[in-house]
Amino acid sequence: MPAPDPDQVLLGQFGAAHGIRGEIKIHSYTEDPFGIADYGPFALDDGRVVEIETVREQGENLIARVKGINDRNAAETLRNRKLFVDRAALPELDEEDDFYHADLIDLALELGDGSAYGRIVSVQNFGAGDLIEIEPAGGGRTFYLPFTRAIVPTVDIKGGRAVVVPPPETEARPEDGEPEDEA
Repeated sequence: MPAPDPDQVLLGQFGAAHGIRGEIKIHSYTEDPFGIADYGPFALDDGRVVEIETVREQGENLIARVKGINDRNAAETLRNRKLFVDRAALPELDEEDDFYHADLIDLALELGDGSAYGRIVSVQNFGAGDLIEIEPAGGGRTFYLPFTRAIVPTVDIKGGRAVVVPPPETEARPEDGEPEDEA
């Protein structure tokens, strides 16, 4: 789901309720995962506004306490809600090649020779590193590529484009139900 407002940036997402006192798991997309508590208030993707009071670690999970959420039922109403913050609340980026993931959405992707490859429709992290979801230039199903400097060596936010070097294993394959060429 896109940000409720283009001037807002996605910083995290709530998970399942944790315990009976209103705590909830949180997936933080900030450089320092605990730093998410330093931002806010957050606009949720359903229009509510929340404030994170504390974040603590338990095992491999981050657990958050949210202001005004005092029991499990209230915490469950936050489950899977995305947390957005105004871009103005984020620190200025120092380096020219620094950017927020939100800045990558809708960038045109080009191959090294300048030919169109597609566009970035989302940035995901399923636990093994950042992936960009790509809508191919010629249409068709979206697919993912790792967001690494080897695969995306150039990101030009101001120019609205990025250069991609697709790995050989991303070659086109027949869709389900299409016959394969016999060799």
